[in-house]
Amino acid sequence: MYRFFRVILWVGLAGCAVVAEAQSSTQTQSGQGQNASAQQKAATSSQQQASGTAQQSPAQQASPGAAPAGSPGQPQAGTPPAAQSTPEIHTIAGQVAVKQAPPTPIAVEKSELGERNNWNPDWDRLIEKAVPAELLSPRREREVKSLCPRFKYMSETDKRAFWAYFFQALAGAEAGLTPTTDVRHAEPEVAVVDSVTKRMVRSEGLLQLTYMDGPRYGCDFDWDKDKELPEHDPAKTILQPANNLLCGVKILDNQLVVQHKPLLSKSSYWVTLRPHHPSFFVFIKQMKNEPQACGPTRVRRGLPPANLSEPPPMEQAKSSGSTSQSTLADSAPASAAAATTKPAAAAH
Repeated sequence: MYRFFRVILWVGLAGCAVVAEAQSSTQTQSGQGQNASAQQKAATSSQQQASGTAQQSPAQQASPGAAPAGSPGQPQAGTPPAAQSTPEIHTIAGQVAVKQAPPTPIAVEKSELGERNNWNPDWDRLIEKAVPAELLSPRREREVKSLCPRFKYMSETDKRAFWAYFFQALAGAEAGLTPTTDVRHAEPEVAVVDSVTKRMVRSEGLLQLTYMDGPRYGCDFDWDKDKELPEHDPAKTILQPANNLLCGVKILDNQLVVQHKPLLSKSSYWVTLRPHHPSFFVFIKQMKNEPQACGPTRVRRGLPPANLSEPPPMEQAKSSGSTSQSTLADSAPASAAAATTKPAAAAH
């Protein structure tokens, strides 16, 4: 009996061992299957990533973190930089702050009469941005104080506005604010040959300039192009307001800074800036509305600056009236009269 129980116990233990071994084998096979499945999934994922990378552009492969084209904050290919941001306007001294200059008496009159050829406020901004630093320096007080007593103490913005008004007044006296004005003078002292055109000299544009001023002052006049155009064609480079006015800024800079001559001088380029000349009082009349920042001057009362003599009786009668009483006939451009022409030697 004892042996019988021992056999039974041994068989039971052997059966348990077999069962345990079978379970262990089953778990091992299951784990291996799971590992194989995981390895297969990883291989599939790697293949998919490789396929996606092959389809990307070189730029995307080089910058895997970059936003896709067309996403917010990312410019489209071929978008010009100018379309993305507006550049600021600068000069040598930095950003320019411009201030609208007042209209001259002739500009007011032409506006009231509905005249088409009138001063364009954009020309004020053009001049204000083009004025060189030397014309804004307090050192210019001596040259400018006869027309602008407080120039030395004014802000840079007010100084730019003064120069814009000055050139508007000068254009009013020289050409009646008409950009296509041109005059050929017959007087022997000015009937000279233009060194560029090889023709009798003509004064043209808002400031009544000549083609030989181009090489002399570095102005953007192109005679080779202009000679094919009609005389009063606004497409002519010398008649284009921007070219003409910017050339005038260079001429004035030469007079005040290079030659150290005052703004009002008997040898000024423009006869309208020559005291005691009949056309000078045409210019003075246009200075009546100059910016208030310049301070009080006798110019606003229709009289010449304190250091100048009174105009001839006839001119004084014209200039003594108020702006509201003046007419375009009284403000006729100086270039229209033969007596106002620039002697060739002194003008240049």
